[in-house]
Amino acid sequence: MQPIEQVLAQLPAEIVTRDPDIIAGYATDFRRQHTGRTPALLRPRDTAEVQRIVRACAAAGVALVPQGGNTGYCAAATPSDSGQDLLVSLERMNRLRDLDPGNLSLTAEAGMILAEIQHAADDAGLLMPLGLGSQQSCRIGGNLSTNAGGLSVLRYGMARDLVLGLEVVLPDGSLFSDLSPLRKNNAGYDVKQLFLGAEGTLGIITAVSLKLARKPRQTVTAFLAIQDIASLATILGMAQEQTGEMVTSFEYLSDRSLQLLLSARPEPRHPLSAPGPHYVLLEAATASPVLNLEDTASALLEQLFEEGLVSDGAIAASGQQRAAFWTLRESIPEAEVHHGGSVKHDVAVRSSRLAEFIQAASAIVAREAPDAILSVYGHVGDGNVHFNILAPAGSDQPGFKRSLEASVSPLIYDLAALMEGTFSAEYGIGQVKRDLLARHAPAGKLALMRALKQALDPRDLMNPGKVIPHG
Repeated sequence: MQPIEQVLAQLPAEIVTRDPDIIAGYATDFRRQHTGRTPALLRPRDTAEVQRIVRACAAAGVALVPQGGNTGYCAAATPSDSGQDLLVSLERMNRLRDLDPGNLSLTAEAGMILAEIQHAADDAGLLMPLGLGSQQSCRIGGNLSTNAGGLSVLRYGMARDLVLGLEVVLPDGSLFSDLSPLRKNNAGYDVKQLFLGAEGTLGIITAVSLKLARKPRQTVTAFLAIQDIASLATILGMAQEQTGEMVTSFEYLSDRSLQLLLSARPEPRHPLSAPGPHYVLLEAATASPVLNLEDTASALLEQLFEEGLVSDGAIAASGQQRAAFWTLRESIPEAEVHHGGSVKHDVAVRSSRLAEFIQAASAIVAREAPDAILSVYGHVGDGNVHFNILAPAGSDQPGFKRSLEASVSPLIYDLAALMEGTFSAEYGIGQVKRDLLARHAPAGKLALMRALKQALDPRDLMNPGKVIPHG
């Protein structure tokens, strides 16, 4: 009997799917650029069944590819085309195990959809700070495996900053369980951090304890037009000072990105009467019933106008208008798809140098591919910019994008490295960026990553071909 058949014979029939039509939806990545093959899809119902799967695979030498919501951009949850990997979806493990309002924490299984965690926190009068464009379908285990960023990193940090405890099935099938939602715990190494951002290469996350925050009583959202991109850091600093560090989001949109959206969809409207070359979506929030955030925001906007940093702006007068502002920001990726898709660069530099990076990278594109269309937007507050490039209308778009990836993308990444930045701010590595990691990561870091992988998964059965570079 073949090793894969040996494994499947040991598992409950209820968790094994061999229907190729069902499997097809799991074997292709979110961007539909990578498709793998697997003889079976496994959908365990609890941690014990995950352990059973992993033990059987370890005994037979069969590789596993864990998957959450399959919303990643780097094909980390996609099996190889060898047909020798088994795909493990955590979607059935979607229970809320605990919610402690007094401790501002909850414990959830890895397959729980992010939006459902947000709703559970909201029902308890609290806030789950992690927010993503894919939150209606992404799952918390995948968010942690890729150390997701999102729209509120400026105030609350990355996904790893919200983790209090973790439960992980290790490559031999044993269980690391440290789900205690303590704020302080210095009892030895902080082992859980190994698995956050590891993309399933060191084990399968099955549950997590998370920090929650007080639900905001006041939220102020402003859409601002600025003439000089170099003023971004100054505007952010002023906003943080005047609101007492209550800024949760500080998002940048280029006018070109906004125009791509407005031309792709008829319903969004430009929020300002005097458009500019650059925009900022600023949001601040507080749980205080006493502080007057609206007056603070109005005073900030008045000062920005007086100093010539903002040429036009609007503060959302209702929840509907706030939602409209955010729709503009969150719909840009969809607009890029409408126009043929983009070559994506998920770059981060110091927030103080972000404007400098955007200007220098734009000059590279103007020199190397003058017909290309830029779509630049991102989380300015944490230094993360999505510097995306589209092929011009009427061109051979697949060929044009392949040319961009070969000739322009390396220059963009080299520029980020020169500015002490990174080529992967929040998307992760997966199988798409392994070569970039090999090129740009410090040798000592790569050596330590390989040593950890060898120690925990010496036969490379956990998500092989992902994250760890060859060599």
